Amino acid sequence: MPSPARLFVDLDALAANFHTLTRVAGAPVHPVVKADGYGLGAAAVARRLLAEGADTFFVARVGGGEALRKAVGSKPIIYVLDGCGPKDVLRLQASQLRPVLSSLEQIKRWLGSDGGPCGLHIDTGMNRLGVRPEEAPEPFAGLEMVVSHLACADEPGHPMNRAQRAAFELAARKYPGTVRSFANSGGVFLGPDFIFDAVRPGVCLYGGGPEGRPDERIRPVARFTADILQVRDLLAGETVGYGRTFEADRPMMVATVAAGYADGVLRSWSPRGRVFVGGELRPVVGRISMDLMCVDVTGLEVTAGDTVELFGPNHPVDVAASEAGTIAYELLTSVSPRVPRVYV
Repeated sequence: MPSPARLFVDLDALAANFHTLTRVAGAPVHPVVKADGYGLGAAAVARRLLAEGADTFFVARVGGGEALRKAVGSKPIIYVLDGCGPKDVLRLQASQLRPVLSSLEQIKRWLGSDGGPCGLHIDTGMNRLGVRPEEAPEPFAGLEMVVSHLACADEPGHPMNRAQRAAFELAARKYPGTVRSFANSGGVFLGPDFIFDAVRPGVCLYGGGPEGRPDERIRPVARFTADILQVRDLLAGETVGYGRTFEADRPMMVATVAAGYADGVLRSWSPRGRVFVGGELRPVVGRISMDLMCVDVTGLEVTAGDTVELFGPNHPVDVAASEAGTIAYELLTSVSPRVPRVYV
């Protein structure tokens, strides 16, 4: 039997976003396909982007890089953002992966193993990974790319953006001839002086806006749907779900939908969440449980077997994320493995 919950992935929309980002940047786009392609399936995503002209990808973990290498073959370049841990050297080399080195210890480890091509992460204020500009080493063998990461790119007017840009430009002068990559999804839209030599977008490829809200330049890629299992009448005063958190203040009609937190529907989506059903956006009622959620469908012509859209073209992922008190990144990557990915 087909799954009652499905994640549809529009690969044509993905390709359109790739070309939009390329056009805006005026520079090569190196897609970030970490977290299994932001939950959409890194293998399918990368294969399509390869066909569209991408030749360099970024993942977070060595394991993600190994899986991607098997999926796309030996041709594309794959960088691993985690760098090179104590047990990673042989795995990186065996799969022709390039670590983005982020500490003097990692640099020493990689060079000591004749590691080969790599990147260097310079921390310009994010304070997660990377060497501080004043600690940046002299140029070394195999260094192909220098990167940094914007902390506030989704806020175009934030002074941190300019401060980081200035720090990166100054630090990168130490490595002439290397590819400089600074802009993430939001950074692509900050202006030409943030582009440098290549950009590394993630969420905008997958349908999220560069400022955490829908953007007409970015097409929706993911459509998360689930089937209605039952429609029932509710009397005024009756409650829905665990904890009796929702009480009907009038006679209502409620649909029980086959999706819950085991499918990646965040519990925080209740009580402010909505879904698209019967041509309208309708509120979630009661707590979201492991396999089920309930929706107010009063006055709609819906029945068991009909489909609701949790997010997608009719309910943008950024809007759905805001209702859940989070961001599009979390909604996309939270869709669980038991929800089949359907490529269209």
